[in-house]
Amino acid sequence: MGRDDSDTACGDADVANEVCADPGRRQALRVLATCAALGVSGCARESPDRDERRLRDIGGIDEIEVGRVLRPNSVAAVVAALRSGPGAVSIGGARCSMGGQIAADGSLHLDMRGLNRMVWLDPAQRRVRVQTGMSWRELQELIDPHGLAVSIMQSYSNFSIGGSLSVNCHGRYVGKGSLIHSLRALQLIDGDGQVHELSRERDPRLFHAAVGGYGGLGAITEAEFDLSLNHRIVRRAERVALDEYPAWFAERVLADPASVLHNADLLPPRFDAPVAVTWSRCAEPLTVDERLIARNGDYRRDRKLIWSASELPGGPWMRERYSVERLLREREVVWRNREASLDIASLEPSTRRYSTYLLQEYFVPVPAFAEFARALARVLRDFEVHALNVSIRHAPADRQSLLSWSPTEVFSFVLYHKQRSGARADAVSGQWTRRLIDLALDHGGRHYLPYRLHATREQFLRGYPAAPTFAALKRQIDPRGRFRNRMWDKYLPR
Repeated sequence: MGRDDSDTACGDADVANEVCADPGRRQALRVLATCAALGVSGCARESPDRDERRLRDIGGIDEIEVGRVLRPNSVAAVVAALRSGPGAVSIGGARCSMGGQIAADGSLHLDMRGLNRMVWLDPAQRRVRVQTGMSWRELQELIDPHGLAVSIMQSYSNFSIGGSLSVNCHGRYVGKGSLIHSLRALQLIDGDGQVHELSRERDPRLFHAAVGGYGGLGAITEAEFDLSLNHRIVRRAERVALDEYPAWFAERVLADPASVLHNADLLPPRFDAPVAVTWSRCAEPLTVDERLIARNGDYRRDRKLIWSASELPGGPWMRERYSVERLLREREVVWRNREASLDIASLEPSTRRYSTYLLQEYFVPVPAFAEFARALARVLRDFEVHALNVSIRHAPADRQSLLSWSPTEVFSFVLYHKQRSGARADAVSGQWTRRLIDLALDHGGRHYLPYRLHATREQFLRGYPAAPTFAALKRQIDPRGRFRNRMWDKYLPR
């Protein structure tokens, strides 16, 4: 794909002068460093004059018209809503998924963001119970004064906790894997309005199915988590050869008890030279004093600079010189909570009307790392995919969640790409996406489900062989099939 003239980076006079004429501007450093560490996407922002029943997620491609939107602010309100009628119900929070996972046509849509209170906090035991409409950022603000941090979450803090549980999210946390590993208990409300308190000891089958269940079994209204300490962390970065990366990671990162966060980035056009970034516990003086990144920052310039790095002829040079070299050279010491409070707004395009930024993710067993990485790069080149980067994460095996995306130890490949908005470009994207899904499956891996619904039903069932078991459990707890969304309407065995 070539330059997208619909965006406005170097058409903007002041930014054009600063970025296009002088790509060495120091402000570009921070932005491009962020761009090199991508691994999540953002949350929906709706125009205030939009019909509230017409829902869009972050991708901005689909629009789903629901029958009614309800914004409960208590568990009792959710119970009452589910007991009030027999129709279809869908569940949404920050709306960060990208393929209709948040809603079903004509459904009663529960916008859970009003359930955002902390139920209790036990600082001595490092445990917390919260309502699941809360965002991770809201939780960070409550626990930071106690010297505590979230144990597992995405790289950015805008996601809702309930949505994170529904996709069984993961982040950059070394040795931690999926969110279920820090979860103690949850509260689920079924289609009859019955409240279920779940844990590994109390109805473990339903507990393990609800996490990563994409809202198919009921509404998760409360959750209890283990927390971690908010240490100072120091960043180090280095280049690692592609074939050597798995062994290097095992010896230098995974085996080091001080390692907290890690990702490695494969950058265009070859995607074959990992730049590994690790944050480790330390006692060094802070280089940045703030404990959390300020809310509501003005990121307009940041977005335009990211566009410049990805669209201009000198973009790869800019990224290498002012992002990668900075990471390799500069030492930064911050609070763990600060690095975990990144705001997705810094990555959002100025508009998604003409083009959109999307994510995909593939999990492959550790022995298949290099072979899959090269095959992925070939597909991206062959189809001329406008890929901004591929971020590599690691996760130990998750043998708890029913629809686990990591039944064995895996590396994840998070592909961040740009495509034109609209059905035609999305159909083209579906062609190479299905190719990548087949590659992952052929290497013993799986694709992640919060993104575009390009997989065939056969690919879904091959990647998630426990889906029939999930469907059978759904028939038991939700016999009327009330909890729906477009993902389950397409894939769930009947």
